[in-house]
Amino acid sequence: MKNSTLLVAFLACFLLITSCSDVYKFSLNHKKQVTLNSNLEVTLKEKEDKPVTNVQFFVNGKEVSSEGNTASINTTNLGVGKHKISALIFYAEKTKKENSFFEVLADKTPIVYDYKIINEYPHDKTAYTQGLEYHDGFLYESTGRRGQSNLRKVEIKTGKVLQKIDLDKKYFGEGMTIFNNKIYWLTWQGKKGFVYNLETFKQEKEFAYNNSAEGWGFTHNGTQLIKSDGTSKIWFLDPDTLKELKSIQVYTNKYAVDNLNELELINGKIYANKYQQNAIVIIDPKTGVVEGIANLKGLHAEMEKTQKLVPQDEVLNGIAFDAENNRLFVTGKHWGKLFEIELIKKQ
Repeated sequence: MKNSTLLVAFLACFLLITSCSDVYKFSLNHKKQVTLNSNLEVTLKEKEDKPVTNVQFFVNGKEVSSEGNTASINTTNLGVGKHKISALIFYAEKTKKENSFFEVLADKTPIVYDYKIINEYPHDKTAYTQGLEYHDGFLYESTGRRGQSNLRKVEIKTGKVLQKIDLDKKYFGEGMTIFNNKIYWLTWQGKKGFVYNLETFKQEKEFAYNNSAEGWGFTHNGTQLIKSDGTSKIWFLDPDTLKELKSIQVYTNKYAVDNLNELELINGKIYANKYQQNAIVIIDPKTGVVEGIANLKGLHAEMEKTQKLVPQDEVLNGIAFDAENNRLFVTGKHWGKLFEIELIKKQ
């Protein structure tokens, strides 16, 4: 009996040791943050250095070259932002996927800009400005709030509304842009946008957001529509299908920049209002790097000299650019003025 008990105990211990030896515990070792244009070194580790047959590494779902259990990832083509790294591990006739994340920060500090007021023009105080664009000598503007959202054509010098159409009361209007003689207008949480005839303002069709949850700012680069959604992402849309094809993430050398609102493409860079900050960030559309920050808090203060503004609501929002005459226009929600300004690098 005693021998049988010893045998059972021995077998139990043997099985325990064997089963434990079959357990593999993997981890991906790497820095959590790196700067753009640097290399990220990644190593797959097994807790007890047990051998593996093969490892394949992937970044955002795309395989990258590796050597053994390590990979060196060049961040140049990734752009800034949060990225997913995965290792597909083959071991002991099994497979397992291990995932991790890292952030790529900008490799330079943003240039800080001040401003100079060139001209001031009247602006409709009832306009809760969400989108603003210059086209053929006029401003086109979209306004927000449910039951108050409308699209309008405006005379710059007088602020006179020359043409207007209301949005269905169930939608909250957001940013707009003009592309190929069509007006594209977003809604906030309606998960759709609308397309209008530039001349008649007649609605021609609508489109759904296939990836992003909300609509905020809108512009274009001549070949694609460009959309913000209130996060740190900016989306690029096919103008024919109106599908969101890809996105960039917007980062400084220290952190992600979210709440990106009204957009305008100026000299190849994306200018974005930072919601509630009375500032404009200047973004490289290829990498997502914030190359500049314009502090326009002084304009908000200028408005408050003649108009009481609701804190954190009636803020700077609206950027338009006259490329032919190099004129930059900005305004805000319910602001009684439209400003033509010049941005100046701070020394």
